[in-house]
Amino acid sequence: MAELYGLIGFPLGHSFSAKYFAEKFASQNIDAEYRNFAIESIKNLPEILKNNSNLKGLNVTIPYKQQVMPFLDDIDEAAKRIGAVNVICVSRKGNQTKLTGHNADVIGFTESLRPLLKPQHTKALVLGTGGASKAVIDGLQQLGILTQYVSRTRREGIIAYDDITPEMLEEYKLVVNCTPLGMFPKVDDAPDIPYNSLGPEHLLYDLVYNPKETLFLQKGREQGATTKNGLEMLHLQAEASWNFWNK
Repeated sequence: MAELYGLIGFPLGHSFSAKYFAEKFASQNIDAEYRNFAIESIKNLPEILKNNSNLKGLNVTIPYKQQVMPFLDDIDEAAKRIGAVNVICVSRKGNQTKLTGHNADVIGFTESLRPLLKPQHTKALVLGTGGASKAVIDGLQQLGILTQYVSRTRREGIIAYDDITPEMLEEYKLVVNCTPLGMFPKVDDAPDIPYNSLGPEHLLYDLVYNPKETLFLQKGREQGATTKNGLEMLHLQAEASWNFWNK
């Protein structure tokens, strides 16, 4: 029986992972299948495991990256720090099934960002405080970059968009968008920062990859900033998943 891998989340419309792995398996002659499991509750996870004895690994997407954690037997240090899991390794011995959780977002992000970093990129503004931003903060800290959360609501340790001054952008030369602003179909949205204060020393990174160039990246590029979308991060994250499953 071919090995089975899959994605759990809800809802699952167009899945990047399913297409990516179908193409990978075909091009590399790997006898495996990747399937989407759209489950309305994380409580359906044991049923998936029971009904698919050939299941070797799962990716996890919204809304289950945190909800899945109590179901796991082991969680690696990075995933514990971030507080989210998006890769599960499934190993079976006899009647025993062991589930181990990892976070591949942080690997995909750091590996795609690293080649773009210049000496001036010592401080980063991280726009958004959702699940993805926690992996980004962890990755930036691993790279030795100081971070500052930005949100619509000012609270302890988090500044608001109104607090981003031209002077602050002199200091913070890296800006990472972890919000869905500008994602298809709402392509006319962009985080509210003073784009006129950006210049060639700035690096703007957007986790969004559809459209290829968000309004956030376009406004940065027009000011001479280096820009990068989240597509390579997704590819690297998928490959990191594969490496976890096949250690």
